[in-house]
Amino acid sequence: MTSGTIALDTPAPASRYNELAIWTFAFGYFACYVPYAALTKALTDGLGPLATHVVSGTVLLPATAVASTLAALAFLTAMRWWRFAHHVSVGALRLPRPTRWTFLSGLGSATVIVTTTLAYSFRGISVVFMVLLMKGGVLVIAPIVDALSRRSVRWFSWLGLALSLATLALTFTDADTRLTTAATLDVVAYLGAYFVRLSLMSHHAKSTDGEARLRFFVEEHMVASPALLAILAVLALAGVPELRAGFGLLGQPGVLIPGVGVGLLSEGTGIFGGLVLLDPRENTFAVPVNRASSILAGVVGSLALAAMFGSPLPPARELLGAGLVLLAIVVLATPSLLGHAHLSRGR
Repeated sequence: MTSGTIALDTPAPASRYNELAIWTFAFGYFACYVPYAALTKALTDGLGPLATHVVSGTVLLPATAVASTLAALAFLTAMRWWRFAHHVSVGALRLPRPTRWTFLSGLGSATVIVTTTLAYSFRGISVVFMVLLMKGGVLVIAPIVDALSRRSVRWFSWLGLALSLATLALTFTDADTRLTTAATLDVVAYLGAYFVRLSLMSHHAKSTDGEARLRFFVEEHMVASPALLAILAVLALAGVPELRAGFGLLGQPGVLIPGVGVGLLSEGTGIFGGLVLLDPRENTFAVPVNRASSILAGVVGSLALAAMFGSPLPPARELLGAGLVLLAIVVLATPSLLGHAHLSRGR
């Protein structure tokens, strides 16, 4: 493994380091997601010292998009990963470019960014409820994509999926929770974007070829945040009032500083979450690892807001759902961990 490849250059299901790398990425995803969800909810609900005034999720989007775009370009440059992308010659320059498939996946990723940020800004709907609903929906999509791409699914992946889906069932036993039209459209767009991303990853990147996975990651990543920023700018110019207000507030520290924080954390979830999903194993394995990390992060973020600012605690059903997710993580991790221990004993 060479410098700057985060274990993706090793072509390995045979490598135990590679099998366990997904859990490192999952922890990074969790570590970024906790403050991301909590800060977004605090800003849009007017909680804490950073929320000098309440802003809607739409007003917050321009600042977060600027920050995530700059962070994405800086990350790819610092890791020296541009070399993995396809390139096009423009005069004396060789510039990285996406393929049509990675471009489409990048647009899907941009949709995930905006719908996730908006999901935590709806009034009267808890962070944990939206996390369980959106992440649970992707769990349903995972085996469908595996079937369409003719990937075999192992028994522990099915068991981890079943435990994760149980959290979704628990969510809908709460009759007091109601989705608004805007929140429903947000969830539908989020799930559609994930179906596109997972399908394209399965056909073009989920293999033991570490360089192919890095190529897909870089090309998707170079499209996602810049595309989001461009779309927001066009909509603002077209007269969408909240987006115009959001771009107008970029010079105000009260919006810019926390907005940049949300954008940087969002980019962190995009980096680690993308690396989890690109694991060469089946989606029915990788998606529950990804989703479980974010569900736990949503619960921890909600508990942090309750402890610091007195916001409502998550309902008991949602906490029970998070407990099932913990069990799913144990089920999914055990085969890799036992295999690693067996390998260590054999040395």
